[in-house]
Amino acid sequence: MNQPYSGSSYCSDHLGVLTYLKDGVLDVDAESSVYPDEFKLFQNYPNPFNPETMIEYTVPSIVSNITAFVQLKVYDSLGNEIATLVNEDKSAGNYEVRFDGTSLPSGIYFYKLIAGNYSETKKMMLIK
Repeated sequence: MNQPYSGSSYCSDHLGVLTYLKDGVLDVDAESSVYPDEFKLFQNYPNPFNPETMIEYTVPSIVSNITAFVQLKVYDSLGNEIATLVNEDKSAGNYEVRFDGTSLPSGIYFYKLIAGNYSETKKMMLIK
């Protein structure tokens, strides 16, 4: 049963930005899905970074109780694999991974999410 909430509250988005809701009414549909409906790789933040950055991605809920084998890899500008951040089955949801570039030189790096037929690559910059 849906019960509306009344009163003041804070709401946070995926970047951690807080929004103050004053004396509003918030009604959440209990039957709506909290899982994403597609694979998605987001831009890392901060970017440029030194020495750490966060990489977010989503795994969709194609069929409930099914996992997807997910790989998240980092490459240098020559295409050499630098790191494997994720290499495992993941259930549907939103994920965040920390990448530490302490031992790497300044430069352009690429990170790639691979899951089944899905593949997406984004660029990030390490500045020391």
